[in-house]
Order: sequence, then structure tokens, then C-alpha cells
Amino acid sequence: MGIFSRKQKSPRESGILESQSTTSFGSSTFRGLANNRVSAGSMLTPNTPLSPMPSIKIPKIDLPRPPDPQLDPAGYLRSLTAVRERAKALMEKAQDNELVHFDVDMNKFPDVVTFVSGLIKRDHEAPFQDIPSHGRYQHFCVGGRDRVVELLNSWPETVDNAERCRRLIDLFTISVLLDAGAGTTWTYKSVENGKTYRRSEGIAVASLEMFKSGIFSASPTNKHQVDKRALGALNVAKLASGMQADADNELIGLEGRTEVLVKLSEALDEHSEFFGADGRPGNMIDYLLSHPATQASSVLIVPLPILWNLLMDGLSSIWPTRTAINGVPLGDAWSCEALPAGSNSWESILPFHNLTQWLAYSLMQPMQSLLNMHFAGTELLTGLPEYRNGGLFVDLGVLTLREEDMARGLANYGAYCKQSGIKAIEVAPMFEASDDVIVEWRGLTVALLDKLLEDVNVALEAELDGHEMTLAQLLEAGSWKGGREIAEINRPNTKEAPILIDSDGTVV
Repeated sequence: MGIFSRKQKSPRESGILESQSTTSFGSSTFRGLANNRVSAGSMLTPNTPLSPMPSIKIPKIDLPRPPDPQLDPAGYLRSLTAVRERAKALMEKAQDNELVHFDVDMNKFPDVVTFVSGLIKRDHEAPFQDIPSHGRYQHFCVGGRDRVVELLNSWPETVDNAERCRRLIDLFTISVLLDAGAGTTWTYKSVENGKTYRRSEGIAVASLEMFKSGIFSASPTNKHQVDKRALGALNVAKLASGMQADADNELIGLEGRTEVLVKLSEALDEHSEFFGADGRPGNMIDYLLSHPATQASSVLIVPLPILWNLLMDGLSSIWPTRTAINGVPLGDAWSCEALPAGSNSWESILPFHNLTQWLAYSLMQPMQSLLNMHFAGTELLTGLPEYRNGGLFVDLGVLTLREEDMARGLANYGAYCKQSGIKAIEVAPMFEASDDVIVEWRGLTVALLDKLLEDVNVALEAELDGHEMTLAQLLEAGSWKGGREIAEINRPNTKEAPILIDSDGTVV
């Protein structure tokens, strides 16, 4: 079968992103809309399903401006605007051949456009309206089984849609925070069907089955929730048992992942204004629904920066302190040699906020489908700077690691194999997440994904029939999938990225 031979498309299955199951989703009517405020408990049962690309047109609303970097550099670098602007600044250095670690060949970029466009046409019917936004939901459906709808249908009708959404946000939050790459060897055998899963899909199934077992809940009446008390009682041994990780089935960064969840317990307790007195991630819907900026009419419209600030402020303490300005930790943001600071230290820093963006993409799915909540300004979110998206540009020749860095990375990989006892089947350069090679690679990935979206929309213009694909759809159907598939072609034994990241379980 050729690489762009059309796969047999399975019939559309029931799901919260596609069609109505025995649980009812979709548009809602609301009470208590005075002063643009709405209570989660006031929602009635919805009755109209949503499609992956809802046909409603969200009215343009004024979005809050990001902080001025000259006045509040830390606030600026924690914003989504900074992720895109700083990546663009790095790309300008690339165009002037002023990078430190990579050569960039934009003559190869049309090959990426052709490859990704071919995947989209192979797997989806024009005009590609069936492509969902990139998010965690799809990983729960591995093997064609919609485990989320099964979970929803397992709850009694007395559980209203607000509580259903809280539970899914609880689940999705834990699942995303656990998913910072699984490594080449880890597998998970489902306790429900005995099948074995790997990588992101494996972590999704493992986190779902742990959630269903009640490991994340301290409630005597509801084991299907995540709360601060249960998270505070977690330790490496408990998480290893749930993830089936041991010396013979290594999950990289297990200690780091455990620390993130324990710190999440503290963050949930500290920020009760977002997460309620009982400290549940899902309680964020009550904050969003009652926020003065939320506009409630026939649909709910929440400015994306409101969700973003909630996630950045509410969860900032769960991340290791890496880079800080004026004592303010910046999270997933790193100094980059190709961006000299000059008189402003903030100008040398590249922010990414990868897992927080992945979480934002993922959490919007259940809120839209269950609460008919839409977000204005989703275009502020960027492409995710992780190894699948980044690997696509390396494997197809747009980015080439320079010789001296390749030698250093291969030496790192050799030392890693010797220390871990892993046999070097397919050799690739390896660096720690903090290495400037990885920082530069991730920044270029963000900028190149924006260009990829623009060029793919041009390449598929006739098939799109007046529509435009969103970045979230491109990530789902094109770049992430493309990075995985080209890796499987080039490295069929390990299926790993062309550059390896020695991860601590908290970045990518």
C-alpha cells in the first residue's frame, strides 16, 4: 500500500465530538443569565448534538491584551502571545542563518506540505469538516472504542451535565499531566480487555482505568472524580502500580510525573477560587461560567485568555522551577542562545507552555460538547512544540542538526544506553530538555507549524470549499500524525523521533 493510499474509513461512531449517544449532549438552555453570569447547576439537559466543527459563528469580542514586556516581562512570557512572537523572532534568526544548532532548508518545506496534505486526504473526506480539534479525547478512543461515551453512559441520569463535565475535566486533566512521553519500551495491558497499548494511547487508557478504579478520589460517594485529598496521598509506588511500570516495563520520568500530581493537590487547595473547596479540577467550569467576561445568550462564549490565565495561575506551582524573571517562575520557558538578550533579559527567553496548551486544547472539548460552551480567541493557541511535530520537520529535511551537535547527541545516547542497559537498535542523538538544542528545535517547531497551516490551506483550497482548516485540526490530522508516521517509516524498530529528549516527565 502506498503511503497515501486511502485507508478504509470506519463508520462514524457515537461520541461527544460527533453524534448523540444515549447520553444527551449539545446546545443548552440556561437560567440565571442576569449580568452575564450563569451557574453550572442552572443548566437544563441539552438535546442537540455538536459536530467536530460547530457551524455557529462566534461573534467577535474584544480580548484582553497581553502584558507589555517592558513593564511586566514575566507576565508577557507567561502569555500565549509571547509563545508565538518569540518563536517568530527565532525564525527570523533562521532566515538570516543566525541559528546555533540547526540548518534550515525551506526548499524542503513543500515536501512537508505535500506529505501532510496527503495524510489529510487519505484519512478524511473533503471538505474535512469531520476533523476534530487536537485533544486528549481521541486517545481514549484507541481501537475504535469510545471509552468516554461508555463512561458517561455508566453514570445514572441523576448526574446532571454540569457534574458530567466536571468529571471529564477531572479525568482529562490527570491524563494530560501524566502524558509527557512514555519512552520506547513502556506498555500498558488493559485490565478491561487484556489488550496492550503504548505511548500516548497507552497512557490515556491507563489513566482512564485508574480514574475508574477511584485512585484519584477521596470521596466515599463518588470514585469517578479527582480531588486534592487523593492526589496528596499519591506516591511513586502507587502510580507505578497503576501504570504497570517496573524495572522491566520502564515509564520514563515516573518520579517527575508523581511529583506533578502531588503538587497538583497543593495547587487545587491553594486556588479554591478556581477549583472549589473540595479541590477538583472540574470545578473550573463554575469559575468560567460565573466570570464577568463570560457572555451568555443562545450559546456561552468564554474569552480564551480567561481559561488560559486560570490554567497558568492555578497550575503554575506544579511545574519545576526552570526559568524565572524578577522571582516569578515562567514554567515551560527557556533561555535560547540564538536570541541574545541585549539590554532586556526577557528577549533571550523562549516560552512554550506545552503541557498547559495541550491541556487547554483538551479541556475545551468536553466543555463545548456537554455545556455548549465556546471559546473566543482559540487562534491564540500555538502548535505544540513536542517531538512528533518537531520530528516531522527533521525527518523531511527542513531542519538539520549541525555536525558538532549531532556528535554530542550521539555520545549522549551512547552513555544513556550504557547506563540504562538499553540496546541501541536505531541510534539517534539525545539531549536533556534543558539543552539549547532542544530549546531551539522547539521554537522552530512552533513557527514552522504556523507556516504549515497557511500552506496546507492553500494546497487543499479546492477541497476545503471555502472553509479553512484550523491549527487545532492540522495538529490532529496532519502534523502530529505525520510526525509519528514518518518516524515509523524511518525508524521501524523503535518508531522514535529523529532527536531524542531525555525527559523528566514534565515537559514533552
